[in-house]
Amino acid sequence: MSELEQYAEQIESLAQRLGLDYYPVDFEMAPASLMTEIAVYGLPVRMPHWSFGVRYIHQLVRQSMGHSKIFEVMFPGDPCRAFLMDGNSTAENALVTAHVLGHADFAKNNQLFARFHAMAGGNIVETAAAHAHRIQLSIEAHGVERVESVLDAALALEAHIDVAGELHRARYPEFVERKDAPVDNSFQSRFKQLPGADEPAAAKRQSGEIRAPVPPHPEYDLLWFIANYAPELEQWERDIFLMVRSESFYFYPVFACQIMNEGWASYWHARLLREADFLPQPLYLSAIKAHSDVVRPFASGKETALAINPYHLGFTIWERIVERHGIERAREVRRDEDDFGFVRNWLDEELAAQSGLFVYETRPGDEIRVASKDINVIREAILGPKFNFGSPRVAAVELKHDGSLGLAHDHASDGRGLDVTRAKRVLDYVHRVWRRPVRLATTNERNEAVELAA
Repeated sequence: MSELEQYAEQIESLAQRLGLDYYPVDFEMAPASLMTEIAVYGLPVRMPHWSFGVRYIHQLVRQSMGHSKIFEVMFPGDPCRAFLMDGNSTAENALVTAHVLGHADFAKNNQLFARFHAMAGGNIVETAAAHAHRIQLSIEAHGVERVESVLDAALALEAHIDVAGELHRARYPEFVERKDAPVDNSFQSRFKQLPGADEPAAAKRQSGEIRAPVPPHPEYDLLWFIANYAPELEQWERDIFLMVRSESFYFYPVFACQIMNEGWASYWHARLLREADFLPQPLYLSAIKAHSDVVRPFASGKETALAINPYHLGFTIWERIVERHGIERAREVRRDEDDFGFVRNWLDEELAAQSGLFVYETRPGDEIRVASKDINVIREAILGPKFNFGSPRVAAVELKHDGSLGLAHDHASDGRGLDVTRAKRVLDYVHRVWRRPVRLATTNERNEAVELAA
């Protein structure tokens, strides 16, 4: 047994004594290149697409500038899967082991994670690998260009799921009950009085039904809608949309609970290290130095950061909750909240001031100035980019007889106009798979009504 394995076993034992409850965790060492690939793709094996290559280059640039260091990548499930960088020091990987156990406890006990775990199962790594294999078979059968064209459209819409809905859902009912019973006109009344004019029993039974409109309500799950109702897609193309949708359902809790989750894991790695009296003093001090680097609020040195460090903000809030309300209350918050409730309920003016939080604005000449220190403005600035999975709220609202599709941007609840240039590009992707005219009603950045067509 290696030194790290010995420490990891002792850290797990300590975690369980302190009440952490998690599915088994499989740890694996990985080289830096593989860790970067996993971080960029989001999964160890995932469907191939050029956009991941773009993200990979971006990640390499950030690493070369010292703006990003990958310590670990962890995937919730049963079991959880955790990859540790083989280039980390023993102290760093001891900290990472404790951090992963905090993530594992959060993933098992948070209601949002548990809901998606129940819908999708606890084996996302294997599921994603199976998706990648099926897409490779499609490439072999239909060619790279055709498959990539469908993936372009599906991945452009990957955040457009109904996060309040179900992963597994049936198509809309084909017929619905007529709300108002039809009233016969005078001719129909006289006709029914003729001998032999009685309706067949089956017709009478169905006379109260009408064909349902599609969609019967604004449909925000665009991946599901296109997979089920695009008029000319082949089955393998529909399958790609459903595979992307399935993976999006997995990623949503990670996105919606990032501040809570990273803060909870940071709180527990700090506490576990603090109470791990079996760690040699030099190793403990090195691990605590790594902890300080992870949860620091500064960009570098003492420069003010212009973005939130979720590790620092989450860690600070959790420490306050435990200090003032106790660990059991913290566990209730971990179970019930996502980032929206966590930030709105627990980030107060005192904590915002202590953390140096403010909202800034840019002015001509690259001037940056503080725009507000109001706590409500700060909260919404943190949470605004997380609304609706970070994407505009767009619904399918009409499917016409000629097959053309009407989309509408719900800018009233979204609170923002669309970037028209980007919206046109995404609309072109939708048109590519819908293969009939597509229109999108929206507003631009100046709140002016706009209709885009493809």
